[in-house]
Amino acid sequence: MNDLFNIRGKTALITGGSRGIGLMIAQGMVEAGAKVYIVSRKADAVAHAANKLAESGECIGLSADLSREAGIQALANSFREREEKLHILINNAGTTWGAPLAEYPDKAWDKVLGLNVKAPFTLTRELLPQLKAAGTLEDPARVINTGSIAGMRTDIMQAYAYSASKAALHHVTHLLANELAPKHITVNAIAPGPFHTKMTSFMLDNPSMEKAMAKQIPLGRIGTPEDVAGMAIFLSSRAGAFVTGTVIPLDGGLSNKP
Repeated sequence: MNDLFNIRGKTALITGGSRGIGLMIAQGMVEAGAKVYIVSRKADAVAHAANKLAESGECIGLSADLSREAGIQALANSFREREEKLHILINNAGTTWGAPLAEYPDKAWDKVLGLNVKAPFTLTRELLPQLKAAGTLEDPARVINTGSIAGMRTDIMQAYAYSASKAALHHVTHLLANELAPKHITVNAIAPGPFHTKMTSFMLDNPSMEKAMAKQIPLGRIGTPEDVAGMAIFLSSRAGAFVTGTVIPLDGGLSNKP
């Protein structure tokens, strides 16, 4: 039981790992002893984040544009050159687009669904050999997709493509879990509620708005880095080895609120 939540020695790849939810997970996994690759489109940002994380353990930064298939292929090739096995793939990179209904552009759908749904699917497909090489019956390889409670409930925010993309990613999670279980790979999604990220900064950087949001959450607070890192580590450890095909709300009970 002492090693139930141990991920020491595992190799993880985290897209969108230079900031926000991805950085929170990366920090937790580096400190837990995993070898962590973080990915971002901006080379300077990912290098800075990787160097900072490397103060606590082993972290390597990779730059890739996951909005393009060529960028996904380049990332997969770059990882394969470095590692034969991938124990943990965290598809976290994402984007959003908000606009009133009458002004919502078609290009928003292409951009948001491309990065939030197509990219996780394609990267998982491309790294299947490395995931299969890492997985065993007792300790499968893990794919963890970052969804959102926006894909589980309606919202007053006019981010139509974002909410739809997260609902789609949740369903892709179910489909891949069913497909990959016999290959000793689990697939789950974490659906965060309010956390302090660039995406929520317009709201949570305002103390009065943050306080108002916290009041709406049954547990009475905004999510912390420990909350999301802890969930990812659970799913990646022996403790989570028998969990697959789930979408786990990480929102203090907000999505369960009447």
